[in-house]
Amino acid sequence: MNGVHKTKSVIGLIAIFVLAFFGSFGFDVPEIVRAQQPTGSIPTVTGTPSGPTARVDPSLRQGVLVYAGPSTFDYLPVGVLLENETIYVLGRAQGKDDWLQIYYPGVPGSTAWVYALYIVDLSPGAIIPIVEIPPTPTPNSTPTINPTLEAAFIGQQTPTRLPTFTPPPPLDVPLFTDVTPAERIGVPTGLIILSLGLFGLFGAIISYLRGR
Repeated sequence: MNGVHKTKSVIGLIAIFVLAFFGSFGFDVPEIVRAQQPTGSIPTVTGTPSGPTARVDPSLRQGVLVYAGPSTFDYLPVGVLLENETIYVLGRAQGKDDWLQIYYPGVPGSTAWVYALYIVDLSPGAIIPIVEIPPTPTPNSTPTINPTLEAAFIGQQTPTRLPTFTPPPPLDVPLFTDVTPAERIGVPTGLIILSLGLFGLFGAIISYLRGR
């Protein structure tokens, strides 16, 4: 051990002598460059967002889907909430009161949307602000129909001309005329009555004269 220690001491003295020799004659002593430790940014831990709290309906055993926007048709699902899970409500959709914006870490913006009927136990007296609806996602491609396949599976109907319409013959409408009864030529009834009256009167006069 003493020999090793002496060897290291001798090497150190030689190194000091060499540095002093080169320094005295104006030689540049090479500088020892040490590698720099890489620096990185440490992400900061954000606190729990403030706002009214609520819970997922505990009767929903299979959980509830959350979406990127307030619709199950126009937006894709981005996650799921478990039964009885506590959530933080950030706002209500403008024009859609049955959709709530919630704090949902792990997605862009850390926000998602859930149907309000699945949420219970909202903080009493909570004031929920109205927030704008995010734009609907643009589809990656527009579906088009291949005209070749369309012609192969969907038959082309040959347009046929409808038969010429022939109007029916006009209807013969019978014409009715008023029939005037023929005048009967004869003795008027009044004249007959008057004659009978006069005949009776003459008979009475004759009978009276004969009695006298």
